Amino acid sequence: MLEPLPQPTQRVALVIQYLGTRFHGWQRQQGQNTVQEEIEKAIASVLGHPVTLYGAGRTDAGVHAAAQVAHFNATGPIPAARWAAVLNSRLPEDILIRGSAPVSDSWHARFSALWRRYRYTIYTDSRPNLFVQPFSWHYYLRPLDESSIQAAMTPLIGCHELAAFRRAGSKRAHSWVNVQAAECYRQGPFLQIEIQADGFLYGMVRLLVGLLVEVGTKERSPDSFTRLWSEQRREEVKYASPAHGLCLLRVGYDLEFPFPREVWYDNMPKFVFPEVDLPPFLNSNPVLPDWENAKVAAK
Repeated sequence: MLEPLPQPTQRVALVIQYLGTRFHGWQRQQGQNTVQEEIEKAIASVLGHPVTLYGAGRTDAGVHAAAQVAHFNATGPIPAARWAAVLNSRLPEDILIRGSAPVSDSWHARFSALWRRYRYTIYTDSRPNLFVQPFSWHYYLRPLDESSIQAAMTPLIGCHELAAFRRAGSKRAHSWVNVQAAECYRQGPFLQIEIQADGFLYGMVRLLVGLLVEVGTKERSPDSFTRLWSEQRREEVKYASPAHGLCLLRVGYDLEFPFPREVWYDNMPKFVFPEVDLPPFLNSNPVLPDWENAKVAAK
């Protein structure tokens, strides 16, 4: 009797969005609810055997992703481009596969990546807003000056040892990071901090933002900020910003990356409160009808 021919294996790349609120980060951990494990379970339910999903980066507990990238190896007849639809029907509502595509066996979601970019959102209005709360740090106690923050961030560009922004427990062999872009800008009450690098230290962005807020409130000068990290004074970095304000915005690859720009490039909407002129009847104090006299007149 002839044995069945082995099924060919294909490598499938995914672009993934997730709300990090109820997850203990990306990476699979014993006894914890993680994004990686949820997607691996969905893939295994289709293939009938366990699989390993390899991600481009490991986001912390509570951190969101607009375009995380991952890959896995699959056998069977499902075309790579169909895996997004197949998995979305099996995933919880806070994980979404934006797209799936075939890649070569030598392509790797983590090791083929050239850079990762994060965005941190700070909401500075004194009035809370339920609709922005899950995606921003509500900081309003003191004004934040974005020009001072930008002045502090600019010297970060380049290859530097950033041990001052490394949380305990990191397994990375060194603290060198090649920062490719560092920007701070304001849109109304929203202050956005974006940083792009070839890789990030464990907890780096949240520690960085926590210290940049001190610069924004003028408690610390931009020069003092630069001296702190260049001298690796980790003991002075005491506070990390909340996780829910942080989002893995996108991951960059070379020409082999199979997804069009609209799938992965900028899928995190920015909050905007447009200033509009109210109609006159909303700007004035309207005269309410005298219902009692109206009743008498009606009689």
